[in-house]
Amino acid sequence: MKNSLLSIAALLLFIIFESSAIYSQATIETGSMGIVVSAYGRIRAYLPNAATGVKHLERISPLVGVSSDAVFDYQNDMDTEEPTTLVSTPQLSDFEITGAYNNAYSAAPPDVLVKYNVYSWTNAKYAVVKWTIVNREASSINAKIGLDVIMSLEGTYGYDTVNYDQTNQIILTHRGGVNSGIKILSHPLQSLYSFEWYDNYYVDSSYWSWLNYGAIQNEYIGSVEGPVTIPSIDFINISSGDSVAFYFAIALGENQSEVVAQISEATVKYNTVLGIDNKISETPTDFSLFQNYPNPFNPNTKIQFSVSTAEFVSLKVFDVLGNEVATLVSEQLTPGIYQHNFDATNLSSGVYYYKLQAGNYSETKKMILMR
Repeated sequence: MKNSLLSIAALLLFIIFESSAIYSQATIETGSMGIVVSAYGRIRAYLPNAATGVKHLERISPLVGVSSDAVFDYQNDMDTEEPTTLVSTPQLSDFEITGAYNNAYSAAPPDVLVKYNVYSWTNAKYAVVKWTIVNREASSINAKIGLDVIMSLEGTYGYDTVNYDQTNQIILTHRGGVNSGIKILSHPLQSLYSFEWYDNYYVDSSYWSWLNYGAIQNEYIGSVEGPVTIPSIDFINISSGDSVAFYFAIALGENQSEVVAQISEATVKYNTVLGIDNKISETPTDFSLFQNYPNPFNPNTKIQFSVSTAEFVSLKVFDVLGNEVATLVSEQLTPGIYQHNFDATNLSSGVYYYKLQAGNYSETKKMILMR
């Protein structure tokens, strides 16, 4: 009997432990702002911290639409594939949360995986979010990517005003003594629409309509329920098995000036630390892919390339069998010469190929990893 009770107790403890591991969230405390990512990918933000502070952002979550009856969203589709995790030793920032979320909750199209990297820095009131959107459909998709945003400024809902700051390209929400800002960093904003929250608004056909509003709504004055805001970028074609990186910044502040300053800092981090390491020159005359240096290398090397016109650019690494082993760049870039650091720590010695694609331009070069 005693052994049976001990076995039951052990089983219950195992179930509790496993449940807490499965249904986990992760929290960043910068010292000035708290950021929480839930087990299923909902992003929230607090001032001055998540433990005892006030929640000002109720939710930001991804939207990936391909038709009026196929929009990937948080409420209907998202399930956990890789658990939400606070990275113990982040490489690119002071704090980082990762996770990956699929459509297993509904199994409805589109079949996509959204990988999260949420970055922040000590005493920052901002975060930079990277979503890597992987197409798992059997064929390519023409994806409309956007955000589903609900604010809760000062811990309450209602009567927020949403404005678009054209000069700084920031979506501003304000009420009382707290302001928020969102800026899409990797792609031009193509559409911005806000509407009054209502129960069960999250329907594919409605999402599709809002994603395709096709204009920038310069101001929305909310009423008692408060606004839902849907910014989106232009359509991106994603081949089967391919992915696209989508970056945006979120910030909180006591006034608009502080929000603009925080977003400006986030933009600098994006341009100099995250994704593309360095934009070296502003005036290239054509597209080019340069030989990596050093070569051979172990385990890091730098890859430089030039972009002559604004274009969607991908830079990928393949092994000798043609298997893709890394996606280094997958985003809209402005003209310039760029340099990207490639870390091959997790790869074995051998020959690898890196390929640059931009519009009709394509070039491949060989590099050697030598342990």
